[in-house]
Amino acid sequence: MSATPDTPATETDTVDTDAAVTDTDTVENDTVETDSLQEWADALVDELGALCSTVEFDTVRIHVDPARWVETINQARKKLELFSWLSAIDWSKDVEVGDTVEDVDALEERFEVLCRLSSVENADGAIFVAVIDKENPSIDSLMPTIGGAEWHEREAHEMFGIDFVGNTNLAPLYLPDDFIGNPLLKSYPLLSREVKPWPGDVDVEPMPEEPEVTATDDVESDEDGEES
Repeated sequence: MSATPDTPATETDTVDTDAAVTDTDTVENDTVETDSLQEWADALVDELGALCSTVEFDTVRIHVDPARWVETINQARKKLELFSWLSAIDWSKDVEVGDTVEDVDALEERFEVLCRLSSVENADGAIFVAVIDKENPSIDSLMPTIGGAEWHEREAHEMFGIDFVGNTNLAPLYLPDDFIGNPLLKSYPLLSREVKPWPGDVDVEPMPEEPEVTATDDVESDEDGEES
């Protein structure tokens, strides 16, 4: 309610008359945003001829046929021009360090190659995902059309052993030339941790338990106090 010129404004008058935002409103707004993102992702899937899309934690993932990896990425860059990064995930039952998934038997072993593209005009963006075989981890390189992908593909090749066909410079970035193995594989043993445990992963003695006080102890304490 707004005050008239003849009536002084009161504290009640200055309170915003819009309805207060409740937890229910927040949940509904989050749902609307998620639905809107999903609609945008589904439209992008249709436009690109991709496999499917998922939206989790406000992040859009577009799943791509690995045989159309380069074609799909290049087409997507007409709308999402900025190449941000490329990496991979090793989904493996054989885990040397860290925790495995809860249901190991249900896990489908695979590599996921991921590429993040973003718009330079707004907040639109998506992670493009291609699943490739662990026995023959190979996918076409983005380097011929995205020069900046070379560094990322070299890293993924070095750390996971993935072959990016068409990238002519898959030389090591971090490791010596004679290094054997791919350190980011779940099955790769970190030998230094065989000798020295992870920081913080140590045995800690429990706090000593306090003796249980009984009713008899309380009476004896009172009698000792009276005698003194």
